[in-house]
Amino acid sequence: MRTATITRQTGETTITVRLDLDNPETIQINTGIGFLDHMLTLFAKHGRFGLSVEATGDLYVDSHHTTEDIGIVLGQAFREALGDKVGIERYGQQFVPMDETLSRVVIDLSGRAYLVFETQFTAPVLGTFETEVVEDFFQSFADNLKANLHISVLYGRNTHHQIESIFKATGRALRQAITINPEIKGVNSTKGVI
Repeated sequence: MRTATITRQTGETTITVRLDLDNPETIQINTGIGFLDHMLTLFAKHGRFGLSVEATGDLYVDSHHTTEDIGIVLGQAFREALGDKVGIERYGQQFVPMDETLSRVVIDLSGRAYLVFETQFTAPVLGTFETEVVEDFFQSFADNLKANLHISVLYGRNTHHQIESIFKATGRALRQAITINPEIKGVNSTKGVI
């Protein structure tokens, strides 16, 4: 069972994430931020994960703390659910279009955290969501998953489309990377550990 439940509480947020890597039946997202709910739903749907996120935070300040902390907890949940990573493909890469936008996401579940984030959003806010925190979300996610994550919007005009294609591509790249391949003996590394 590749599952995890992680709860994190701070003076700014309380977050619980339930993750099931192999059963996509349940997707329930409630962050208090409509746009982020939409993105995480797309992430889970396109990654074929079961995902429940319950979050409360200091949204009267802004969406930064809640968004960043969800990235932390989500990364921890993936790391726990993957366990020893025996038999997983380890690498994933996806190109995802969204109308005029095309994004590329490449991931290595290497045990080493690194984020490359190449995009510029033209709209600073979508709904109540500050778009600059998308990078903070993925930095927290990569750090806590201990993954090498490269995200690039190759082109596009609409900020909503850019962010949507990033979340979809990340979900799909993760699905590829976490897939168990029976031809892989042990972990997919000459070091014997990832």
